[in-house]
Amino acid sequence: MSTGELIIDDLRAGIPGQEILRGVSLTVRSGEVHAVMGPNGSGKSTLAHVLMGRPGYEVLGGSVSLDGIDLLSLPTWQRARAGLFLGMQHPIEVPGVSLVASLSAARAPAAPVGPGAGAERPDIGARMEEEADRIGFDRKMLRRALNVDLSGGERKRNETLQLGVLRPRFAVLDEIDSGLDVDALEAVARRVEAATTEWGMGVLAITHFHRLLDVLHPDVVHVLSAGKVVATGGDELAEIVDRTGYAAYR
Repeated sequence: MSTGELIIDDLRAGIPGQEILRGVSLTVRSGEVHAVMGPNGSGKSTLAHVLMGRPGYEVLGGSVSLDGIDLLSLPTWQRARAGLFLGMQHPIEVPGVSLVASLSAARAPAAPVGPGAGAERPDIGARMEEEADRIGFDRKMLRRALNVDLSGGERKRNETLQLGVLRPRFAVLDEIDSGLDVDALEAVARRVEAATTEWGMGVLAITHFHRLLDVLHPDVVHVLSAGKVVATGGDELAEIVDRTGYAAYR
């Protein structure tokens, strides 16, 4: 099992002319699940995009490190190689690129994405089928171009399958529960939770709803408002937010 830390220290970032994150600090350790909740416009998705290095965002201050590696100095592909995975809120279609080709490229030589990923490299196709069966993702979907003609829920299962194949050190999941029915939500959340023990993956799960956290049991819950972490606690904090809303944290 891996040991390490994803450390976000006083991170300030935004888009040109607008500061969105105003000093976010939190630390996710291997095997931990941290949930980030907050009202619309609080900076949750911006946090995910900045961590992964999406173009169009500016870092104005602070630092982000993964096991001592300065992530903010790296392009997106090198952040992925360092062991960071982003589950997107709205996974995009990539016509002409098969899922197996995408995963094979991501697991290229010199890319030990997760513990055991470099030491043993099982056949990508076999790993994909194993992960598909595990989360109830139709194997026929594996032959399609990446996310092409998939429903929103199928795309989220597909993201989870990719996570299982790549075995990252840390996963940032931006509303992975969005678009999932009850059964799919449970399958996806259980797979993510299992990864925290199978290879010690740390998780930063961005969500609006407590229903995800009923299955993906968080070690820590953060409330983000106006670009800052304004409250931190255990699962009881998520229950309070679910019951009373964000008025007290605005």
